[in-house]
Amino acid sequence: MLLSFNSLIKKYNINITGVIHVGGHIGDELHEYKTNGVENIIIFEPQLHCFEKLSAKAKEVELPAKLVNKALGNKNGRIEMISDPTGLCGSILKPKLHLELSPDVIFSETLDVEISRLDAEIPKNHTYNFLNMDTQGYELEVLKGGIKTLEKIDYVYTEVNQAEVYENNAMIDELDEFLLDYNIERVDTGWHGSQTWGDAFYIKRGLI
Repeated sequence: MLLSFNSLIKKYNINITGVIHVGGHIGDELHEYKTNGVENIIIFEPQLHCFEKLSAKAKEVELPAKLVNKALGNKNGRIEMISDPTGLCGSILKPKLHLELSPDVIFSETLDVEISRLDAEIPKNHTYNFLNMDTQGYELEVLKGGIKTLEKIDYVYTEVNQAEVYENNAMIDELDEFLLDYNIERVDTGWHGSQTWGDAFYIKRGLI
């Protein structure tokens, strides 16, 4: 996370009742969730080799999170992902500028994974209010598949792009515009050295 989770909690006096984490990878954020007393968590990770490490990490830190081995988007079914052998970078979108930014990452694997809509996975009476997304440019599709879920979301932490790091990835202004329809606005942004991708934090109006 380019923006410190702990710092955001202090800076914006965040009260988290539950976390939806899309693109959990191998669970790098689990310790931070645990130390901040967040245990109402559901995590989605489609790559099986990453999902197995995520499951082991959750047990290691004794975090009772619900783990789901699926990708999220705006449809239900099966979809193809492109991944490097380590699972460090996996995306539904084909890499573009990423190939220049990280030439050491070789996308040599094709995975057939299950994909679902967020609204199909999260009950209407859910108590999650923090959405964390790291889906390699697929963030807007995740949001489109979760419009009902978004009604109860107060905070969104997401990877953002202002260049085609992946083919046809969503741009940061598109995410800004979409989330504003739910009165959620961007308050913080951190860019990687290349200035092509970064992380952004959004808060529902009235909580700032």
